[in-house]
Amino acid sequence: MATQTVIATGTSSGLGFEAIKQLLEEKQQSYNFILGARDTAGTQAAYDALKFDTAKHSVDILPLDLSDLRSVQSFAKQALSQLGQKKLDSLFLVAGTLDSADGPGPHGSQWCESYVVNHLAQHYLIHLLADTLAASQSRLAIVSSGAIRGVRGNDPSTLDVDLRAGSGASARVVYSASKFAQLLGAHYWRRQLPTCTVVAVSPGLIPNTKLAQHPSLRLTMDMPDAKSVPEGAQNILRALKTQDLPSDPQQIFLTSWGEWWPTDVYATSLDHALQDKWCLSKADIENTEPVFKE
Repeated sequence: MATQTVIATGTSSGLGFEAIKQLLEEKQQSYNFILGARDTAGTQAAYDALKFDTAKHSVDILPLDLSDLRSVQSFAKQALSQLGQKKLDSLFLVAGTLDSADGPGPHGSQWCESYVVNHLAQHYLIHLLADTLAASQSRLAIVSSGAIRGVRGNDPSTLDVDLRAGSGASARVVYSASKFAQLLGAHYWRRQLPTCTVVAVSPGLIPNTKLAQHPSLRLTMDMPDAKSVPEGAQNILRALKTQDLPSDPQQIFLTSWGEWWPTDVYATSLDHALQDKWCLSKADIENTEPVFKE
C-alpha cells in the first residue's frame, strides 16, 4: 500500500496524539506525518517514546501556535516545503480549545482566542494549503462536536456577539459558537474544493482529555455514553478512513457512533450566505487581523 501523507493540528496530546499513535501501530499502512505543535521538543519526545517503526513511518514536528496567524503562515510554508512533490492525502484538523471570551483577543484580534484557534486559524491554514489540497484530491477530516447544537438560542446571529473578544460569553457558549463556525467552514470548503472530500466528525463524550476537564464541563466516565480516549481516537479516525460516504453532499457530519447525521440536525449551518460570512478569504484575513500589521 502506498504511504499516506498527513498534515495535522492538535496532535501533541489527548485525542490527537492517541489517534496518531494508533496509526503508527498499523502493520499494513505506512504514514508520513507532518504535525504542528507549540512545544516541538516535548511533542517530539512523546512520539519518540512510542518507539514506532521508523522504517515504515515518519513523524516531523513543526512549530505551530494557532493563536498566532503568523505562526500558521510559517507552519504552512514549512509543511509545504517538507511535503515537496508528494501527494497530501489528508489534512487532519484536531486542535480545539475551550475558554470564555473574557479579555482581549490574541495579538489584538477583535475575536476571542477560542474562535481564533477553533475556526479562524485552521480556516486560514486551509487557504494556505488549498492549491495542494485540490491537486492532491485530499481528504479534510475536521474534528467537530455535538456542541454545534448549543448555539445560544439556536440563533447564528448570536455568534457576532459571543465570539467577540471581551464579550464575557461563558466557555460553554463560546465553544458551541466557535465549533458551529468551524462547521460552517467545513461546508464552505466542501463547496470551494470540489476535488476534495470533507468530513466533520465527533469523537463523542470523552471525559479524560484536558479540554473535557474544564470546570464548565465537569465530564466524568460514569456519564451515559462516556468513552475512553482510545475509543474517542478511533471515532475520529473514521473521518480519515471511511469510504462509505452519503450520496447527499451536504451530509458531512459523522457521529461518534459511526453514523451520518441527517442534515436537519445542523440545518442552520447549510446557509451559503452564513458560510461565506464566517469564512473570510485569505486576503480578507490578512487585511483585517492586526497580527499582520505588527
